[in-house]
Amino acid sequence: MTTYVRTSILCTIVTLVLWSAAAAPSQADTGTLRVIFGKGGLITAAGAGRGILTFHGKQYPFEASGATVGTTLGVSASEFGGRAFNLRTPSDLAGSYTGLGVGAALGAGAGWVRLRNENGVVLVLRGPKIGVEVYANWGWVHIDMK
Repeated sequence: MTTYVRTSILCTIVTLVLWSAAAAPSQADTGTLRVIFGKGGLITAAGAGRGILTFHGKQYPFEASGATVGTTLGVSASEFGGRAFNLRTPSDLAGSYTGLGVGAALGAGAGWVRLRNENGVVLVLRGPKIGVEVYANWGWVHIDMK
């Protein structure tokens, strides 16, 4: 009989935990980004840009600056578009990001970046590049909301 009571209590606790997890889903959401970013360097590179976060139908401007270390050669301007995942509020976008980027341009080309900040926000961006550049590197980007 004691085993039956213990098993029943354990099943009840597991059921309550699973039910409460399902009843309180994460409030995180996804926004879209447009960023224009200029960069230049040799092995290391630095750059800056501006963008717009669209979140729940409203637009929020921001500024970005950053640096990279890895294989970088050239100068370029990029117009990235993509998504910001795990946003609870627009201010979650602000912060310091690290991540990977790859791309190339000889006159025109394309780039891809995946970054994550301390708030758990993940940016996945891609888009066209203009300039002369080849890169595959680790980057740091800081975003300030305006």
